[in-house]
Amino acid sequence: MSGLVVAAEEAVQRPEVTRPRQTAGDRVAQPDWEQHVSVSVGPHDADIIGTTDKAIQAAVDYVTRLGGGTVRIKAGTYRLRNSVFLQSGLRLIGEGPATVLVKEPSSTTKLAEDSDWYDQEITLADANGFEIGDGVCLRAKDAKTGRQTMLKRTLVARRGARFKLDRALRENFWQLNGATAATLFPLLSGEFIEQVAIEDLVLDGNRSNNENLDGNHGGCIFLQDCNRVTIRRVNARNNNGDGISWQICHDVLVEHCVSENHAGLGLHPGSGSQRPIMRFNTMRGNDIGLFFCWGVKYGLALDNQIEGNRVGISIGHRDTDNLVTGNTVSASRAQGVLFRAERGPDFAGHRNRIENNVLIDNGSEKTAAIEINGGTQDVRLVGNRMEQKSPAEPRVGIRLGPDTQGIVVEGNRLTGFAQDIERSGKR
Repeated sequence: MSGLVVAAEEAVQRPEVTRPRQTAGDRVAQPDWEQHVSVSVGPHDADIIGTTDKAIQAAVDYVTRLGGGTVRIKAGTYRLRNSVFLQSGLRLIGEGPATVLVKEPSSTTKLAEDSDWYDQEITLADANGFEIGDGVCLRAKDAKTGRQTMLKRTLVARRGARFKLDRALRENFWQLNGATAATLFPLLSGEFIEQVAIEDLVLDGNRSNNENLDGNHGGCIFLQDCNRVTIRRVNARNNNGDGISWQICHDVLVEHCVSENHAGLGLHPGSGSQRPIMRFNTMRGNDIGLFFCWGVKYGLALDNQIEGNRVGISIGHRDTDNLVTGNTVSASRAQGVLFRAERGPDFAGHRNRIENNVLIDNGSEKTAAIEINGGTQDVRLVGNRMEQKSPAEPRVGIRLGPDTQGIVVEGNRLTGFAQDIERSGKR
């Protein structure tokens, strides 16, 4: 009898929502509203007139106060002295190539006085180039341990060379540790937000006039601890760091974007990010085109053009169960696809699939077009077409390191290589 009761309970379903009504706190069953809050920003004929980060931020804050909506950035060139800080429920939309956000040149100086972890101010040795409202990056390196400290803050008040910060430091910045301040920041920044769309923008990092800010802290777009973000038809270019970086962010979709000419990484699905989708993008002229950071899992890289980078695709520390398929990787100066050497099998990138890709003219006399290092296990290299058209130097198509195991290599077509597969030690 109990089995019949359980079966009956499993067959019962709650009533379907047929007449949704907006109820406080309910984000699931809502009416399909025909219009939402929308604010425009532009040099003229807009709700908010201006061409700086302050004008865009004012629009973002306005729609956020009303529960979310759309900010439309009209055609024009916008010069940024701080990040545009994104918020949940936001659609940030430009007018394609006509909407360009450019980072202003950076200024850097030493701190003239020590600041302790509980302080909320800094004193600059040279305050030229620093203004109220600027985004700043504070950096120091412990003279004894070598530990690097980095924080991002905003300057909110001033008395001479002394500046108040928007938040307390919570780290020590001492002169003996070479503490500096620099006007470095991501163009678009989001932390602990969800349900965001960024579309139809050009983001220019002004690489030649800015110091480097690495992709664990910056990029043309930098996201930290975010969920359900869509980045579509964005051209991220010329950054002295990464193009598009997201750290511990889940269900991020990047499609039809161009990420080019960065000192760092084109696309950087960062540590712990789950289920990223990167499709129909172009990554060119970067240090690494597509970089799977630590613990990136269940991701999809589909139909991307990855060309002219030092390394095309890099996979490593606990990046598992990802599918890389249908991509074209060409003219990588080192590896086309690299599985990084890690601290052993417990740290390697297992169970990834590299299938049905095209790899043309990748590698050097010291590297292979596809190279799998460390204790990497159970990777599938299936159905890829690999060509070496340049006869200048001998090349290896696929190199399997001595500690790799369970690597499946089948159905690939290799032409023009001095050696198709190089195997070392156990597999």
